[in-house]
Amino acid sequence: MTNSHTRRFRIFATCDIGEGAFKILRDRGYKVEVYPDPEPPPKSLIIERVRSGIDGLITTLRDRIDAEVLEAGRGTLKVVSQYAVGFDNITRGDANRCKIPFTNTADVLTEATAEFTLFILGNAARKLYPSERLVRNQRWGTWHPYLPFLGDEVTGKTVGVIGTGRIGHAFIKKAVGLDVDFLCFDTEAPQPDFARKIQDTMDVRFRNGFSADSRSIRSVSFEEVLRGSDFVSIHVPLIRAGEGKFPTYHLFNAATLRLMKPTAFLVNTSRGPVVDETDLAAALHAGVIAGAALDVFEKEPLPADSPLRDPKLENRLRLFSHFASAARVTRLSTDPNQGMAGRCIQGLIDVLEGNHGGNPANMPYVVNKEAFR
Repeated sequence: MTNSHTRRFRIFATCDIGEGAFKILRDRGYKVEVYPDPEPPPKSLIIERVRSGIDGLITTLRDRIDAEVLEAGRGTLKVVSQYAVGFDNITRGDANRCKIPFTNTADVLTEATAEFTLFILGNAARKLYPSERLVRNQRWGTWHPYLPFLGDEVTGKTVGVIGTGRIGHAFIKKAVGLDVDFLCFDTEAPQPDFARKIQDTMDVRFRNGFSADSRSIRSVSFEEVLRGSDFVSIHVPLIRAGEGKFPTYHLFNAATLRLMKPTAFLVNTSRGPVVDETDLAAALHAGVIAGAALDVFEKEPLPADSPLRDPKLENRLRLFSHFASAARVTRLSTDPNQGMAGRCIQGLIDVLEGNHGGNPANMPYVVNKEAFR
């Protein structure tokens, strides 16, 4: 039903986020234009639409929203609504200077990303892709105890978790069922309540005979996680030098990779630039670590000349298309408590319709609240 009290706001979406979401906006009287191609629109087109006086801009990580775009909307563009939890593509300082709030879709993709992390960890460890390729290429000739390759069990191993925020916690909760030990590192203070609950859960499993051995969870230093883990899963934000007390840009490089066990696996579903890809490829070639699984990259799509594409690494390196959150409910639900689409448009509506007292600093999905305090 059209909201007769709502002004006919103009919206440009750089990507189709689902007809259900756009129907909600149109039913409220909004005029919505959606860029129709699966590839991102050229920046010049985004600037053109912003200059035309649109009220709201729906964006994805693919769109560079910098001073040029934001200045084009100064005085007319009221909100940038990001369809992602990350916002590395948006220049925060310029948004603040232009007094343009931007939103994101944190929380709703937590469970989907966590379970995907666990799945690709197992994919890399048990060598699922090389096995399937043998079958598809009709090269599976006979059964042998250990040839042409062996995978590695996850059960009973030590899993290192770098970053124990929402997704790190969700990952740990899901991995408990594999009867592993956890070594955790976070730049913030340890969260003893969460660790205690996980330890209680593991103790109950052991007492009831669901786990053959007693398991533990411990907070340790970054270096201790790397040295002691069989699998290292990354769940940190991208922080460049000068942006915080513990920069994460190229946190995994030649030096830190050498701290890991030669039998260890690295899994990254956080931000691509956290891993130096050239150093990772070199480490895999040299046998510094056993393997890796990546869903994010320094440059996306992954360039044709990336060292990660080397066919010699194919059996030990799993590469995915930044789709950890690509699950039906997580991506398309119009419920802001469940789906990215719902949270994206709710953040837009909050700003345009003046919810939460009309102050973006009070709006739950606005990221740059500091600009409005």
